[in-house]
Amino acid sequence: MRKAREVLVIGGNRYFGKRLIARLVAAGDRVTVLNRGSSAPPPGVVHLVADRDDEKALAEAVGTRVFDVVLDQVCYTPRQAAVARRVFSGRTGRYVMTSTVEVYEHEDSEELVPEGAVDPVTVAVDLELPWDEPEFLEAQYGEGKRQAEAVFATDPAFPFVSVRVAHVLGGDDDFTGRLQHYADRIRTGAPVAVPPVTHPATYIHVEEIADFLFWAAGEDFTGPVNAASHGLLALDQLTMAVAAQLSGVAPVFEVTESGEVSPFAFRRRYGMDNSRATRLGFTFGDVRQWLPKAVAETLGKDD
Repeated sequence: MRKAREVLVIGGNRYFGKRLIARLVAAGDRVTVLNRGSSAPPPGVVHLVADRDDEKALAEAVGTRVFDVVLDQVCYTPRQAAVARRVFSGRTGRYVMTSTVEVYEHEDSEELVPEGAVDPVTVAVDLELPWDEPEFLEAQYGEGKRQAEAVFATDPAFPFVSVRVAHVLGGDDDFTGRLQHYADRIRTGAPVAVPPVTHPATYIHVEEIADFLFWAAGEDFTGPVNAASHGLLALDQLTMAVAAQLSGVAPVFEVTESGEVSPFAFRRRYGMDNSRATRLGFTFGDVRQWLPKAVAETLGKDD
């Protein structure tokens, strides 16, 4: 019989985070969820309330608890990572941080990008940047994640994994509004703004990334790992999948040399190599197979 683990989930109370928590509970793990108290976690878990940016409050909330695994869903800056590293040193046997494909924002290869393209140990950390300013943090999202990984990976206080997540699709609770953006424009005939050249990207289904994080929590590998379904998806494939849910009305594209473009209309490549995770034993689906289902889930309530 599988031994129940003591698991802490920081944040992650919606979208794929809540699916991850459900998987942990269903597996018999003793789950603790820590957030700022803005939303209650599901039944069956312990709820700790603290602002993770406040080291004293975080340490007091954790108290003397020790965890087999910490799953950090909301670490966006090196400051947050530094606080967590100090608080959880000696208190966890494994730390899994949810990172992002955006760590590769300076890589523009025609090949799928492997984890080695960004080695967190070589990333310079600057704790003095204005990480607490929302506009700066939004503009430096990828850099914040890179530096957060670097804090954990350099002289690690515990076995550390950074899961670099591809763009997530699917679910009737997708709060991003990205697929709805296309549905609204296709339905009304409004143009979809795109750059002169749009590049494909790798994606992952909301249920698949929850499966992946659950799996990663129970493995013993360390370091960065890419989480992406097999296959690249071009913008026209994505928009046609949305159009298929709207009686096949074709999208209208409008090319813009500069300025804001529609979601997933990428000016650079966002393709991740998932071979490391595959070698480690995770089985990914194919984006082209699950895409129609993902679009239907997201648009089903309104369309």
